[in-house]
Amino acid sequence: MTSTLLLIDLLGAAALLLWGLRLLKAGVTTAFGAELRHFLARSTRNRLTAFGAGMATTLALQSSTAMAVLVSSFVAQGLVAPVMAQAVMLGANVGTALVTQILSFDIHWLAPVVVLTGVAIGTRRSRRSRGMSKIAIGMGLMLLALRLMAEATAPMRQSEAVTTFFGLLGDAPLIAVALAAALAAVSASSLAVVLFIMALAAAGGIDAELCLLLVAGANVGGAIPPIPAIAAEGAAARRVAISNLVVRGMGAIALLLAAPWLASLLPPDGSLAELTVQAHLGFNVVLAMAFLPVIGPMTRLLSRLLPNKPTAEGRLAPLHLDEAALADPPAAIAAAMRETLHVGDLVEKMLETTLAALRNSDELLCQDLFRLDDEVDALDEAIKLYLSRIDRSRLDEAGRRQLSAVLDYAINLEHVGDVIERSLSRLTMKKIENQLQYSPEGMGEIEGLFRDTIDNLRLAQRVFINRDAQIARRLMEGKVAVRHKERASVERHMARLQDRRPDTLQTTSLHLDVLRDLKRINGHLMSVAAPILEEAGMLRQSRLRKGADFSGGRRP
Repeated sequence: MTSTLLLIDLLGAAALLLWGLRLLKAGVTTAFGAELRHFLARSTRNRLTAFGAGMATTLALQSSTAMAVLVSSFVAQGLVAPVMAQAVMLGANVGTALVTQILSFDIHWLAPVVVLTGVAIGTRRSRRSRGMSKIAIGMGLMLLALRLMAEATAPMRQSEAVTTFFGLLGDAPLIAVALAAALAAVSASSLAVVLFIMALAAAGGIDAELCLLLVAGANVGGAIPPIPAIAAEGAAARRVAISNLVVRGMGAIALLLAAPWLASLLPPDGSLAELTVQAHLGFNVVLAMAFLPVIGPMTRLLSRLLPNKPTAEGRLAPLHLDEAALADPPAAIAAAMRETLHVGDLVEKMLETTLAALRNSDELLCQDLFRLDDEVDALDEAIKLYLSRIDRSRLDEAGRRQLSAVLDYAINLEHVGDVIERSLSRLTMKKIENQLQYSPEGMGEIEGLFRDTIDNLRLAQRVFINRDAQIARRLMEGKVAVRHKERASVERHMARLQDRRPDTLQTTSLHLDVLRDLKRINGHLMSVAAPILEEAGMLRQSRLRKGADFSGGRRP
C-alpha cells in the first residue's frame, strides 16, 4: 500500500506539472500571442537572428513543441523560409533547456505568491489580464508540483524495488532511452520529463550514466508530438518537424554511445539532479553548434526525400485550386469560384453546428466550430494567394470584375466564419458553462433567425455562381426580412423582460447578442448581391431620402 500511495503521489505531482505548463503556455498565447508571432516572423532574416528568435519565443511559450507547431505553420504559409525555420527550432531547443535550468533553482517558496498574484490579476476583464493570470497561476502550479515531486521521491532512497528497477534499466540503455522518449511523447513535453528525471536523480538510485540516457530519450520524445499535429499543413511544414526529430535523434545516438565515457569523467560526489539539468542544456547547445552551419544542405536533402506532392492532401488543403489552370486566367477564376463555393459549404456547416450546439447545450459541437473556422481561414488564405497569381493583364474588364467578385465573396465568407467562431461560439459556451436556458419563445425566435440566415447563405451561393439579378433581389428581400424579424424579436424580448420572466432575465444579454451577430452575418452575405443589383439598376446608390434636412427640418 505504501508503494502504491507513493506512485499515486508521484504521478499526481507530474500531472500537476503538466497542467501548470499547459496553463502557462495558454496564458502566454492569450496575452502575447500576436506579438510573439509578429516578432518571430520579423526575426528570421538570417540564421543567428532566427536562432535567437526561436530561443526567446520558447522562453516565453515554455514549450518547444508549441514552437515547432507555430513555426511549421509559418513555413506552410510562406512566412518563414525552411532554412530559417530549422534555425528557429535549434534556438527553441536551447530555449526549453534554459527554462529547465531556471525551474531547477530552489524557488518553490514562490508558488503561493505567484498563484495569489494570478488570482488577483484574473479579476480584471481584459484579455491581456486573463492571459497574465494564467501565466502566474501556471508558474505557481509548476513550482508547487516540483516541490510535491521532490517530497514524493524522497522515500525512494530506501526502496529496494526502485533500486532494483533502475539497476536493470541502467543495464539496458536502449530501453532507458525508449522509456524516456515514450514519456516525453505522451506528455508532449520534454521539459516536464527532464524535471521528472531531475526529481528521481535527487532521490537517489540513478547513476550518472542512466541520467544521461534518460535525458537523451526525453529530447527525442519531445520532438515527436509536433509531427502529427502539423500533418495537415503540407510537406513543407512536415519537413520542419521531421528535421527537428532527426537532429535530436542523431544527438541521442551520439550521447548513447558516449554516455559511459562521459559518466566516468564526472566526480563521484557530484549532484545528479544538477547533472540532469546541465546535460539537457549541454545536449541542445552542442546540437545547435553542430547543425546551425549545415542547415542549408540538410533542408535541401529533406526536400528531396520529402518532396511536395502535386495533389492536395489533408483536410486543410484546397480541392479545386489547380496550379495548371493559372496559365489560363478564366479557367483559374473558375477554379477559385469552385473553391469559394466549398468555403460557403463549410460556413453553412458552421451555422448548422452552432444552432445544434445552442439547442442541445453541446460543448463538443462548440469545439468542432474552432476546427471548421481553421479550415475556412486556411482555404480563404489559399484562395487569396491563388487569385493574386492570376495575370490580370490577360483579362478583359468583365474578367477583372469577376475576379474582384470572387475575392470579395471569399473575404466576406471569412468574416462570417469569424463572427461564428469569435462571437456566436463564445456566447454558446457561456450559455453552457452557466447552465442557462432561453425561454421557449426566445429559443424559437433564435432558431427561426438561424434558419433564415442559412437559407440566405444558400441563396448567396446561387447568386455567386449564377449572378442572376432576380435571385439577388430575393437575397436582398431575405436580408430585409431578417432585419424585421430581429427587430420584432427584440421587442418581444423586452416585453418578456417587463414581465420579469426568470429565463428571460438570465439570458437577456445572450439573446440580444445572438440576434446582433445573425444580423451582421446577413449583412456580409448581402455583399454578393449588391453589385449585381446595381448593374441591373435595381438598387439605389444611397438610402437617403431626397429632400432630407439634417438640421432638423425639411427643404422648402
